[in-house]
Amino acid sequence: MSDIYSAQFLIVFALGLLATGAISGVLAGLLGVGGGIVIVPVLFLLAGFLGLPAELAMPMAVGTSLATIIPTSISSARSHRKRGSVDAQLLKSWAPAVFVGALIGGVLASVVSGAFLTVLFGVVALLVAINLALPRTVVLAEDLPKGVAARTAVPTAIGILSALMGIGGGTLSVPILSAFSFPVHRAIGTAAALGIVIAVPAVFGFIWAGWDMGARPPYSLGYVSLPAAVLIFTTSVFTAPMGSQLAHSLDARVLKPVFALFLFVTSLRMLWQAFGRGFFKEFRDENGSDRAWVHGIRNGSVAFAGGP
Repeated sequence: MSDIYSAQFLIVFALGLLATGAISGVLAGLLGVGGGIVIVPVLFLLAGFLGLPAELAMPMAVGTSLATIIPTSISSARSHRKRGSVDAQLLKSWAPAVFVGALIGGVLASVVSGAFLTVLFGVVALLVAINLALPRTVVLAEDLPKGVAARTAVPTAIGILSALMGIGGGTLSVPILSAFSFPVHRAIGTAAALGIVIAVPAVFGFIWAGWDMGARPPYSLGYVSLPAAVLIFTTSVFTAPMGSQLAHSLDARVLKPVFALFLFVTSLRMLWQAFGRGFFKEFRDENGSDRAWVHGIRNGSVAFAGGP
């Protein structure tokens, strides 16, 4: 353990997190995908280098990512608001349901296992990569759904999934809004504001869910690593406005395929770790059941739906 936390390793570790924050901030403002889609895979990888157990690695990555989204989203949303690309009416309409969904997602962090979070992230990231790689935006309708059920269900689902994945609102809300012919610049700006609504309740949920967990990195609040969060948002808050500025002056179609490739490789790697390398073996009971990847409750051991 002393080798892991040597001065040389910590310096490289810190520089890597600063670079991650800078890149995630730019992408959050430029593509509207949410910085968490970059931060979570990086933190998941670094958690492996730190020797964290599998059931801790993904929750720590997700919880820490959510903590960085708060200041980054504030910075990005302010920049987009100055350019008139935050739709106040949509924000007021969606914010309550998104908040409730994110709160549900934060609470679920105490119930679902790290393996489930890994699979969820891998699948959604793969879908986002495919969406970014498409030459044209998929359009389902000319306007957003008018029914009360749809107007509640969609933002609630965005809140739940975003909280469980550790991402801002952009990763899911921008493709959904674009599919209903919502102007892309307003979709990106509004999604930045929704990131705040998602991150605040979700991060408290992950702090609560991991409060009694052992083997966490030093200076952690639940599933949130304070040093990692501070290092990431130290740079992301400055680069997020740069990204939003570029969004209004640069053709993002040049960068989308590159980022789509990054997400494609990242998602496949995470899914391969989950399925291809016996990741779930760490969560099996005496009879070899893999039920824990859905029902695992992390309290130092794993509880199963079918028994104690």
